[in-house]
Amino acid sequence: ANFFRGNNLGLRPDGATALPNFLHGFEINFVESMGREAIKKNTDKLLEYATTELLKLEGLEIIGQAKEKSAIISFILRGCHPHDVATILGKQGVCIRAGHHCTQPIMDFYDISGTVRASFSIYNTYEDIDRLVEGLKKVVLIFK
Repeated sequence: ANFFRGNNLGLRPDGATALPNFLHGFEINFVESMGREAIKKNTDKLLEYATTELLKLEGLEIIGQAKEKSAIISFILRGCHPHDVATILGKQGVCIRAGHHCTQPIMDFYDISGTVRASFSIYNTYEDIDRLVEGLKKVVLIFK
């Protein structure tokens, strides 16, 4: 879910991280070499897997489940503030976003204090999702 950590692939930027201008040509060439349809197919599979696995967690509610959505999942974990979730996951090497995500008026309307947001892209794997789920299980244990 938004991972930015060192591993055998090197550092991977989170999907919302702006890159320096000189890298944009590289990004475009990389995406074109993989093929947009192949990327969409892969991220759709990751989204489906992540949705299935996350919904197994007691107290987790996904916010927004449109049929044709991007590979982004916003959710709340009952009894846990989104920033606490982000901090605990971050200490486990799992980086996500937490807060209002530029949607505070709609969150106020629905009385949501904020959400946790995981996004998936071409550099994510099923193992990344498993690490997210395992990290969330630890969060739940801490706040029980």
